Amino acid sequence: MGNVMRSVMAFIPLERCQRFLAGDLKEMPFDRTVDLSSRQLRRLPNPVCVFGELIKLYLSDNNLSSLPAEVQSLRKLQLLALDFNCFEELPVVVCRLTHLNILYLGNNRLYRLPRELEDLTALNTLWLETNCFTDFPQVVCELSSLKTLHLGYNQIRSLPRELGRLEELRSIWLAGNQLSEFPSVLLEMQFLAVVDVDRNKIRYFPRLSHLQGLKLVIYDHNPCVNAPVIADGARRVGRWADNSDEEEDEDIPKQPSDTTAALKEDQTDEE
Repeated sequence: MGNVMRSVMAFIPLERCQRFLAGDLKEMPFDRTVDLSSRQLRRLPNPVCVFGELIKLYLSDNNLSSLPAEVQSLRKLQLLALDFNCFEELPVVVCRLTHLNILYLGNNRLYRLPRELEDLTALNTLWLETNCFTDFPQVVCELSSLKTLHLGYNQIRSLPRELGRLEELRSIWLAGNQLSEFPSVLLEMQFLAVVDVDRNKIRYFPRLSHLQGLKLVIYDHNPCVNAPVIADGARRVGRWADNSDEEEDEDIPKQPSDTTAALKEDQTDEE
């Protein structure tokens, strides 16, 4: 059915096609929310940009790869959903929506973010999962109000030290990346409540019991030799999660570097 619809749309002039897909947008919705998700849109319908009082705009699951400059007129927008589209770069015009609290950018083709993103000083939730990032986007470290960061299913290998400046950050989701070590910067972020490093390449977990704010750590599907030791009251999800910390100390090998050193000592004594 979807292919048939796309074939039909190919013969309809663009303006008429967009009006058909977007529906009637003549008046500001009562709840100041516009949802144009899953409409096969290739560009944002012009009437949307007239609604200067709009608070939420959902454009998920379309074919968008750009946005018009007129979007900046949506100055009161607090939520913008652009996930499941075709963006390779974030349109800079989004960075002029300075009242944004929540920005959904997951499931696109993003590989970098514009420096202007730091102007979103009210942003507290950012979704960047399932994109094409090979390096952590450094500008994220400038988002001082950020509380939740989703960066899962990219190709990130490490986190920058500057991430520690985000004192409001409470949850970070990094599943499905290329982390080979538990990021050392996270060991200094006492205020973190949730850490998700599921499906990475981490072989050894340091103690996390000093992170008194930590409530949940997800570390499953890593080639690890131990489970992270956490404070009382915290929860962990992964191999050995049900073991007590005392059992792990007895049964789980030391950090690889320590184990290697111990074996060298034993060999020296035997000689």
